[in-house]
Amino acid sequence: MHLAFLRDYHEALVIALARTVPTLERGTVAEVTGLTPQAVSKVLARLVDEGLLEPAGVRRPPRGKPAAVYRLVPGSRWAIGAHVTRRELRLVLTDLAGTVRASAATPLPADFTPDQLLAELAAGVTTMIAEHRLSTPELAGVGIGMIGPLDQSTGTVRGAHRLRHWRDVPLADLAEKRLGLPVVLDKDVTAGVTAEAWRRGTAFRDAALVVVDAGVGAGLWLGGAAHRGAHTNASEFGHAVVQLDGPLCACGRHGCLEAVHERAPDPATAAAVLATGVVNLLQTLDLGHIVLGGADLLAHGDLYREAVEHAVRTQLPGAGWLTVEVSLTSLGTDVVAAGAAMQVLNARYGLPDPARPREPATASR
Repeated sequence: MHLAFLRDYHEALVIALARTVPTLERGTVAEVTGLTPQAVSKVLARLVDEGLLEPAGVRRPPRGKPAAVYRLVPGSRWAIGAHVTRRELRLVLTDLAGTVRASAATPLPADFTPDQLLAELAAGVTTMIAEHRLSTPELAGVGIGMIGPLDQSTGTVRGAHRLRHWRDVPLADLAEKRLGLPVVLDKDVTAGVTAEAWRRGTAFRDAALVVVDAGVGAGLWLGGAAHRGAHTNASEFGHAVVQLDGPLCACGRHGCLEAVHERAPDPATAAAVLATGVVNLLQTLDLGHIVLGGADLLAHGDLYREAVEHAVRTQLPGAGWLTVEVSLTSLGTDVVAAGAAMQVLNARYGLPDPARPREPATASR
């Protein structure tokens, strides 16, 4: 089992590298990963046999022997990602490179129940599998980005805000039984920030994805990995109090960022409220990137981006040297569903999370 885990880890190193470059060769892989040339050759051969990589010709340097070149086969593996909001279910299909190949959205009933969500999820996944002729093992599984609070480690929704029927619901297990596929459950914003990290590479080490979509949240990416906290319930950014005598929030407290933001009289004021919350977050965590997303925010995307940039310049002490990149997500309203799909691919073909090591493989492939 230990050898199988090491084999998977080495394959994950190569796949992670292959996602970031058009082509790769044995010498480059050895240099980046620290593996011996012999080990690299074995890993490359296995990945070619499994269809994850393919030969891409030969590079002929001015000196030395020609080198075989390889590239990722994005269509060799697939994952479906789901984003559950209070209003709709959004599904995406991504390939091994993390590229969104298809997306679809279905309205959900007001205050929907677990059975209603599972029925819509099963129908949507079945349709997507049929339309794209997906089969196992090419389809790695389904990822779900869900409203919190939830316990990601057990796949349990603990009490989704503003949804009465979602207390201690084992959503991951229920979905696996309904779909007959592996399921990964995470908070919506944590799934979303995973998608941003996949697309942005190693420079995206300390960052947050701030989402406004019938609520306010922030997925955290700290030290190059998703940050979930001691109870996997981090990212309740919208429930930080910004006004002690403010309006009652769905969580039971007064003056939460989410409640104050929702009651703003116009988009400009709402954006200014969110921007103040972002500065508070920067003061706490010293982030280098803030990415903005969510259907409600993106409807006024430039206004929110400009408000946050202005707040960073004028409200953040030391703004002259505490540089923060502020941007809108390039994945639009697909960012959470895409991240949920990428988490499935990462669980099967990715590197172990430094904060939560993956269990050793129990069977060789």
